[in-house]
Amino acid sequence: MKKSILLFSVFLIGIFLVNFIVNQFPKRFDFTEDSRFTLAQGTKNLLGNIDSTIDIKVFLTGQNLPAGFKRLENAVKETLDEFNVNSNQNLNYTFIDINTEYKDEKLRNNFLASLAQKGIPPTNITDQLDGKKTQQIIAPGAIITYKGKENAVLLLKGNKMSTPQDILNQSIEGIEFELAKAIKKLVNIEKKKIGFFVNYSNIPAIKQYDLIKTLQQNYRLFPVDLDSSADLEGLDGIFVLKPNKQFTEEGKYKIDQFIVKGGKALFFLDQVEIDTLGLDGNFAKPTNNNLDDLLFKYGARLNADLVKDAQMSGVIPMNVGNIGNSADIQMVPWPFFPIANNFNNSPIGKNLDAIYLKYVGSIDTVKARGITKTPLLTTTKYTQVLKAPATISYNAAGKDFDAKQYNQGEKIVAYLLEGKFESLFTNRILPTDKRYTTFKSNDKDSKIVIVADGDLPLNDFNTKLKEPFPLGFDQYSGNTFGNKEFVSNTVDYLLDPNGVISARSKMVKLRPLDKIEVTQNKNFWIILNMIVPILFVLLLGVFMFYFRKKAYQ
Repeated sequence: MKKSILLFSVFLIGIFLVNFIVNQFPKRFDFTEDSRFTLAQGTKNLLGNIDSTIDIKVFLTGQNLPAGFKRLENAVKETLDEFNVNSNQNLNYTFIDINTEYKDEKLRNNFLASLAQKGIPPTNITDQLDGKKTQQIIAPGAIITYKGKENAVLLLKGNKMSTPQDILNQSIEGIEFELAKAIKKLVNIEKKKIGFFVNYSNIPAIKQYDLIKTLQQNYRLFPVDLDSSADLEGLDGIFVLKPNKQFTEEGKYKIDQFIVKGGKALFFLDQVEIDTLGLDGNFAKPTNNNLDDLLFKYGARLNADLVKDAQMSGVIPMNVGNIGNSADIQMVPWPFFPIANNFNNSPIGKNLDAIYLKYVGSIDTVKARGITKTPLLTTTKYTQVLKAPATISYNAAGKDFDAKQYNQGEKIVAYLLEGKFESLFTNRILPTDKRYTTFKSNDKDSKIVIVADGDLPLNDFNTKLKEPFPLGFDQYSGNTFGNKEFVSNTVDYLLDPNGVISARSKMVKLRPLDKIEVTQNKNFWIILNMIVPILFVLLLGVFMFYFRKKAYQ
């Protein structure tokens, strides 16, 4: 009897010690195939530096949610649990059912409108419940509060050209990144510096409004006079944005040395200039920004051409005839405005919406030792390339394309180049040159992105309201494309590759049920999942009964 009491006491003390150690030194293990419970190192670093409580209100919940949205809700809970563990318990979250919290319809609509203004538009979902069609409105997002500052995050995000089921899966893959990105905006961390060459571009400030506004949330931006600056030291990245004149050799040398020494660069370039010819169309002529030899040395060649895409393209307004004495203006497809929806599985473009391009050229790669080249944006295979100089007639708009003519295959219009770049000025700088003492041939690893479209990061202007459109918004079709997210992700990848952008590499496999199998054998699966476990428990009880009876007989 005393021995039994002693063993029982030791057992209780052991349980107490194990619980104490686990609470003091928490450790979680992820045995899932796709590592869905493992956070990226950049996210862990961000959460580990939080020195105050973060409060998160999630509105992605409700009664009788469809299975796909319930799966998304559970994934958000699991991710927030991991966030809490890695933030030293500095994170609190609550799920709020809007329909239950705001039972008055007017109050509920006002609250939904306020969320929409913050960037969380309501979503109307339909489902079949007990043979009846049901509808409910949810707000698939969250509000994050930190030190009195607030940020909204949309959790239902994916490529709109995908199926609803794929969009939900893409949203699950992006939960960690979206939440971490929103927290990063609130946490007071040192912002890296980006330079813009103001003396090589004549783009109106209003067309750069949304680009500047977006980048200023996470980075410090500086106008740079390349000609008068001794060098580009002190900057972490540079934007070469649609230059309208040639770079001098001295300016090109400064860019070269900045990249060779580890600086990051984004090039948004037009190799073809478009001049209007009035109602007859446009005239495309080659441009020369004097960067061709520099980019060629790094492994890329921008062609003086225009890519026409007959399968996926934007629209423009055109007069297609007359209705009485009035012109009949209709929106017709314009193949010179391709829509790129192939991101080649890069973390920059994963699960993004399609990208809207205007008069974009093609890019080829050339041999460059030690440089890794990754395509970022690709057109469809139904393309036709127009070499400049050429006349662009509006007669091509709206017509059915001939597949035999649009047969030049996929064209890559954006590249990511990574590695140690060999300087263009190697063997050109002599010991007698005053720059010789600071010249570097290939010093540190670097990254650059080259896009053959200078308009991709620019927004249009609303002439009626006298205000800029959001970046990526097409005023003719009314669609919002992923241009803003593409630019933002690209900058994040270049300047902070081990940061929260690394969370975009997460892959969650979609494992849908066989709907036909479930429908045809519904009763079998009900019995298997409900009766079999009960029978197993009963058999186990019978076995234990006879075992004890035999042991103590």
